[in-house]
Amino acid sequence: MFTLAHISDLHFPPLPPASAKELLSKRILGYLSWHRKRKHEHCATVLEALLDELKANPTDHICVTGDLTNIALPQEFKTAQNWLERLGKAEDISIIPGNHDAYVKGALDRGMENWRQWMTSDAGAPDQLCHPQIFPFVRRRDGVSIIGTSTAVATLPALASGRLGEDQRDALEALLQAEHKARQFTIIMIHHPPQPGAESPRKALSDGAPFRKMIARTGAGLILHGHTHRALVSQIDGPHGPVPVLGCGSSSSIGSHRGPGHYYRIQLNPKTPSAGIKVESRHFDATKTRFFPAKSQTLIQDSHAALSHG
Repeated sequence: MFTLAHISDLHFPPLPPASAKELLSKRILGYLSWHRKRKHEHCATVLEALLDELKANPTDHICVTGDLTNIALPQEFKTAQNWLERLGKAEDISIIPGNHDAYVKGALDRGMENWRQWMTSDAGAPDQLCHPQIFPFVRRRDGVSIIGTSTAVATLPALASGRLGEDQRDALEALLQAEHKARQFTIIMIHHPPQPGAESPRKALSDGAPFRKMIARTGAGLILHGHTHRALVSQIDGPHGPVPVLGCGSSSSIGSHRGPGHYYRIQLNPKTPSAGIKVESRHFDATKTRFFPAKSQTLIQDSHAALSHG
């Protein structure tokens, strides 16, 4: 069995000091939002408990689906880097950026230098040297191909939408075809939810429709997303049936807004994907300051067997 942890929307606290120059942008809105409400939601205690949880219950790989920062200040990228280095080896962790990590133009390009080791394709796989050409990246692990994408783009104030873009979608389709031909179980990491209706238009994936059409042609084993701060189980059409989509809640939340800190433990057998995907939700308990499994588990049947093993 291959075991995966899916965490998301860490929004590392606390927000570091910002200069007046740094706040002369959309950042001022995020700065005010942090001090008004977000600082009461995203808690260092939860992140320390998550770190302990993941070390005590090791997995084969950890996927982080974006929004590690709040307003993409340089020190926030460094804070996330320090935590990830404490979590484990870079080859065992894959991350993608979210819209908060591209809060203003140019911020993600600069911050990528702190995160590149968690976004690098395996040796021999297509990989470029600089953002945004780094996406999609692919990491092969024991019959599983973990594919990272970026929907992180700087937007106008009051918008939190994302976009893959045609070039990245085309590259992703070619990569999926190659991985399926190699009989790999494919997992796509994407920050914004690809299924319709998961977010309002101002927060949605702007090219969700062409992404879904591509998946309908090519298929995938599993799609992981963040962004909504809610645990979501959904699906989109694939060429041989529905492709499962899992949305992770915020893994650093104390629980005052959209529920306590959340992450998934996912188990699958890439050699026999027809057996299904076992999904366990785990939530933070503020009283005991620990993560605990939900009372029930989910078994998702997927269409990947027909793609890579049919």
